[in-house]
Amino acid sequence: MSINAGFDVVLDGGRHDRAKAGFVLLATEQTIEEDMFTLLPKGMGIHFTRVPNPDSITMESLGNIASSLADSAARILPDGSLDVICYGCTSGSLVVGEKKVFTELSRGAPNAKTTSMVTAVIRGLRAVGAKRIVIGTPYLDEINVMEKEYLENEGFEVLAIHGLQLEKDSDMVRVTPETIVDMALFLDRPDADAIFISCGALRSIEVIEEIERCTGKPVVTSNQAVAWDVMRLAGMLDRVNGYGQLLSAY
Repeated sequence: MSINAGFDVVLDGGRHDRAKAGFVLLATEQTIEEDMFTLLPKGMGIHFTRVPNPDSITMESLGNIASSLADSAARILPDGSLDVICYGCTSGSLVVGEKKVFTELSRGAPNAKTTSMVTAVIRGLRAVGAKRIVIGTPYLDEINVMEKEYLENEGFEVLAIHGLQLEKDSDMVRVTPETIVDMALFLDRPDADAIFISCGALRSIEVIEEIERCTGKPVVTSNQAVAWDVMRLAGMLDRVNGYGQLLSAY
C-alpha cells in the first residue's frame, strides 16, 4: 500500500522561494554568517561552505585557497538550485583575482551567477558615485599595497589606506566597532567621496550609519556590499535600512 494513499503530495517553493545564495568562506571566518542573516531579507536562502586555511592571513595563505574554491562551491545545493555564489573574502578575492575566482566558483556551481567580496565592493563604490576613496583595513601592509593597486586599476583614486597590521583572522574578528569608527574618522579627508572599510571579519555593519553621520559621506563595507550585490544579482530590489546608504538607497 502506498503511504500517500488518500491524499496528494503538494510541493511549493519552500522557505526560500525568492532566491538562494551560497557563500564560500574561510575556515577561520566568524563574522560573515551572522551579518548575512542580519542583512538579507526573508525568503532568500543563505547557505555556507568553507575552504581550509590557517589563521594567518598573508599573501601566501590567501593565494593557496584558489584550488579549493570549486570543490567547496559544489557542496552547496548540488541540486543546481543556487542562484548566486560568492567567495566571501575581500583580501582573498583580490589576491586570487576576480576572473580566477569566478572560473573556480562556476566549476562548482555552474548554474549560479558568480561574485566575490572585492567585486561587490567595486560595484558598491560605483553605485554610490565614489571616485576618490580612503580605505581602512585590518591587514598587513603586503595586502594593503595590493588592495590599493587593485582598486586603482579599477579606476578609483585611493587617497589613503591604513591597515591595523593584524595577521590572524582570530584577531580581526575582535577589533571593536569603536576602533573601526576611529579608523574611519582618522582616514577621512575633505576630498574623499566615500570611505571603504575592508574585510568581512570586521564588525563594521553596526557602525556604518554612525560613520556616515559623522562624515556626511557614504560608507561601503565588505559585508554590506556583498549583501547588496547578492540581492541585486538575484533580481531582488529590496532596500534595507539601518546599514548605510548603499543598502537603503541603491
